[in-house]
Amino acid sequence: MKNMSPWWIRIPVIFFLIFGMMEFFIDSGDKPAIIEYPITQFFMLMVLLILIGIEVILKSIESVLYQTLSEEARVKYNTAKDNKWENSSTGKLFQKLSGNKPIEIEGEIVLDHDYDGIKELDNTLPPWWVYMFYATIVFAIVYLLRFEVFDGYNQDLEYDQEVAAAQIAIDEYKKTAKGLVDANTVELLTEVSDIKAGEAIFTANCVACHMADGGGGIGPNLTDKNWILGGGIKNIFHTISEGGRDGKGMVAWKQNLKPAEIAQVASYVIQEIGGKTPANPKAAEGDIWVDPNAPAEEIPEQVTDSTSVVVNE
Repeated sequence: MKNMSPWWIRIPVIFFLIFGMMEFFIDSGDKPAIIEYPITQFFMLMVLLILIGIEVILKSIESVLYQTLSEEARVKYNTAKDNKWENSSTGKLFQKLSGNKPIEIEGEIVLDHDYDGIKELDNTLPPWWVYMFYATIVFAIVYLLRFEVFDGYNQDLEYDQEVAAAQIAIDEYKKTAKGLVDANTVELLTEVSDIKAGEAIFTANCVACHMADGGGGIGPNLTDKNWILGGGIKNIFHTISEGGRDGKGMVAWKQNLKPAEIAQVASYVIQEIGGKTPANPKAAEGDIWVDPNAPAEEIPEQVTDSTSVVVNE
């Protein structure tokens, strides 16, 4: 009677078990792409279950056939099976790793201890266990020297480094994420789509106070160089988001508009309304605002020694 469990079942089972462990123990970013898809995972699970089922069936058949053998045939079968295992490369490797004595010479290592017929063998510790124990000793020495004697990095330093790296990644992401801008990171938008979106927001929310051409009504004139709370994209963004002066200024729009929308309408005001000539301009309010980064030739001619000027961001 031959072994009913062929290699073509055991090897795929081992293969799929390894991939299954990768699914549970390996981070998502390091997994092979093949096991990232649910359909692939389902297929692997089904194949694994089928192979295990075949293995169980074959083992059951082998057990039934074994029971039909005579006593003499069973002895021959067991002896042949043991010899095949001991002479195989796997069996020899197992014997080498375990370090156990063969049954034929176990009498040489039997101890005098006898407990109700149960005897004790004086087997040595398995070599793999001994080597692993030695490896832990070497590791402990290296670890002690590396982190305690020579002041290697510790968990606090590792945490600080990871936090710093994460902050850099967040800052880089914020540079291109329009929805995460604030008054400190906002930049003037120049794309046509952003300006059009800003115009739509201005028309829907701002014309009631500033007029369609920005000349001002209840709210101040947006076409001149004067600003009550400062000009420029950052100041205008902050004013729209947080509101104007307490009690008499514009309400805070941060509850109604997203940061990206505030950046769009602020950019529209600067590029499409500022500098235009409205039909009925309201008198200038506030101070003339000068961009500290603007070239000298762009500073308004109205700025004189007697003119109130605000130079900020």
